[in-house]
Amino acid sequence: MTNHRIALIPGDGIGAEVLPPAQQALDAVGSRHGFGFHYIAYDDWSCERYLREGTMMPEDGLDQLRDKDAILLGAVGYPGVPDHVSLWGLLIPIRRGFRQYVNLRPIRVFEGIDSPVRDAVAGEVDFVVVRENVEGEYSEIGGRLNRGFPEEMAVQEAVFTRAGVTRVLDYAFDLAAQRGGKVTSATKSNGIVHTMPFWDELVAERAAAHPQVGWDQEHIDALAAKFVLDPARFDVVVASNLFGDILSDLAAAVAGSIGIAPAANLNPEREFPSMFEPVHGSAPDIAGQGIANPLGAIWSAAMMLDHLGHPEAGKEVTDAIAAVLAKTDVRTPDLGGTATTAEFTDKLLELL
Repeated sequence: MTNHRIALIPGDGIGAEVLPPAQQALDAVGSRHGFGFHYIAYDDWSCERYLREGTMMPEDGLDQLRDKDAILLGAVGYPGVPDHVSLWGLLIPIRRGFRQYVNLRPIRVFEGIDSPVRDAVAGEVDFVVVRENVEGEYSEIGGRLNRGFPEEMAVQEAVFTRAGVTRVLDYAFDLAAQRGGKVTSATKSNGIVHTMPFWDELVAERAAAHPQVGWDQEHIDALAAKFVLDPARFDVVVASNLFGDILSDLAAAVAGSIGIAPAANLNPEREFPSMFEPVHGSAPDIAGQGIANPLGAIWSAAMMLDHLGHPEAGKEVTDAIAAVLAKTDVRTPDLGGTATTAEFTDKLLELL
């Protein structure tokens, strides 16, 4: 029997509460399909460790993860540690060190979840945001000058490389071809004079190499409005690091709750392990209460199954998510219910 080696990084806040349900779903579907999982937990890679030792993870953290088949992450961030410290101490080094240049975030309105957007209905809204994940606006180039003086300044450089943009565009066009849909490119070339025209040029170039896939482009401000006004029109949306980050959270809210949104940080060449994580963050306001929504982590685990070569098993997990939302009234508080994390997980496992 195949046993996949999975690194578990619970992280902070509700991260430690949503990973066990994801493991339970993985183990249940794996046993049915004849494969298993060997979990290696890194329980102290967190803000608590940072406060105690000054680092989010050990100096050789990437080396410890390198031989794993995949990484399942809970959440990063907690009060007392600035977000840029926690993210750049754990999440971003993993993404960049393992060339996880595709951040994949599916968006779907499930039956049984009322979107706050009137026209976002189940069966119609089902698209994917493909976010460039390792360069763009989130570069490390820049700095601060004259700290504390009236002329203090900060400089942050955006970095767009031909190789970096081309590979994420090719991924988006290939994904649209598989889905039988089209690509929408997020841009702002009317206001950002260098990087965005460069992005647009490369989109047109890669579109010519994928003639079977239709495409269009939208300025980011208009695109944000259309996500709310007409979310069903989209299929694959490709965006830079910053634009993709913002758009995918907006889209998750359109789908009903950021608590159900998953994400995959992919190294498509599989030279390094890919990482899977719910989008919701550490939610310190509800941590320890046992009411966190585990769906984001469970859906992320389903994406991991697909990446590991078990698409049928992954679909069974997403089908179980759809079933528990459509056929039962079991809901965690973020979805308007009263169920605990454990109660919600038990019902999903029953349907799975």
